[in-house]
Amino acid sequence: MGHTDGNMASASLLFLLTAGSVCGRAAAEKKLVYVTVLFRHGDRSPVKAFPTDPHQERDWPQGFGQLSQEGMRQHYQLGQFLRNRYKGLLNESYERHEILVRSTDYDRTLMSAEANLAGLYPPSGQQVFDSKLKWQPIPVHTVPQSEERLLSFPLGDCPRYKQLMNDTENTEEFINMTTKYQDILELVNSKTGLNRTNVETVWSVYDTLFCESRHNMSAPDWVTPDVMGKLRVLKDFGFRAMFGVYNQQEKSRLQGGMLLGEIVKNLSKMAVPDPSQRLKLMVLSAHDTTVVALQSSLNVFNGRQPPYASCQMFEVYRDDNGSVSVSMFYRNDSTVAPYPLTLPGCSLECPLEEFVRITKSSISDDRDKECQEPSNGTDKEVIISLVVSSSLLFVLIVVLLGIICWQKSQSSVRGYHHVINGEVGEES
Repeated sequence: MGHTDGNMASASLLFLLTAGSVCGRAAAEKKLVYVTVLFRHGDRSPVKAFPTDPHQERDWPQGFGQLSQEGMRQHYQLGQFLRNRYKGLLNESYERHEILVRSTDYDRTLMSAEANLAGLYPPSGQQVFDSKLKWQPIPVHTVPQSEERLLSFPLGDCPRYKQLMNDTENTEEFINMTTKYQDILELVNSKTGLNRTNVETVWSVYDTLFCESRHNMSAPDWVTPDVMGKLRVLKDFGFRAMFGVYNQQEKSRLQGGMLLGEIVKNLSKMAVPDPSQRLKLMVLSAHDTTVVALQSSLNVFNGRQPPYASCQMFEVYRDDNGSVSVSMFYRNDSTVAPYPLTLPGCSLECPLEEFVRITKSSISDDRDKECQEPSNGTDKEVIISLVVSSSLLFVLIVVLLGIICWQKSQSSVRGYHHVINGEVGEES
């Protein structure tokens, strides 16, 4: 009996080892074939200063909204991280067909992309054009900000979104935040000279103070740690309110879904192996609101402003049997590994067809039409306008008919008309 048990134990052990070996081979057979990354620019100067701020634009080396040396360093290091993470996917040296870089048309995002590429593709061999310079030029594409519809949110060309934001301001959560932090809002209004700061706009005051603190500039006396803490809460809520809090999915269809749709379209191209498909990495350089808009459309936003050089990654894997999956990771802390993000309703390694199916509800087929879609209130206004216009038209027609009838009756009294040499003449 003991001998039989021993044989069974040996067989079980052999089975487990074999299964483990098979599973190990199966895991090894999964291959990374394509990546899209979206990142926020690096550390910068504030985009503006409030009227009473002792630090104005002249106090910043390159002025407002510009990438700092720290921001350049952050993105150079992120580029090195991406080089190490995707070394099995990318060529060791720069290959123009395997990467496409797109940026918004701002100095700080363009410069962040360039610093990132310096870390991602240090020149080697024939690509070195100056032995003292560990850098090579790599193209970064952009469009004028007035034409940007892919990477800059919220887009201001959407009446329906504006109405959704008005509705958001009337939600219980929004009103409660305004009430709870009324004292801070009043303090900010009285101390900054802005006068009309509210829950949606107070982020700019926090941003200015935050930038100044990172660059060792003294803060006004009224800016205590408690004040900064409350401003941080309001700032994070402002990001949530822009793309969530109320009707998040509809907001996504009108905002972040624009970018999500483009990303999904590119991921879907990986469904079938295509030897002519040489693109392996899509790089998008943008802003904190871009990251929030995209993550909100995926319903994975953590509720906090993305820090400088934070990076959202989409990785496409293909098994030897042809199945394709999408995994998402978020790097918002350079000291730890990127955090895995799971699309609600799917697994971390989400089958591509499921990823496409689940995200479909956040992507509009005709955004311009949805943006112009009138609300109930607008419908009522349109109906009233049509009724009034129709009534005025009816009255005008009645008056004109009356005038015509009167003229005819007058003609029958005064005589008749006939044509003489092609002109109208009258005989009495």
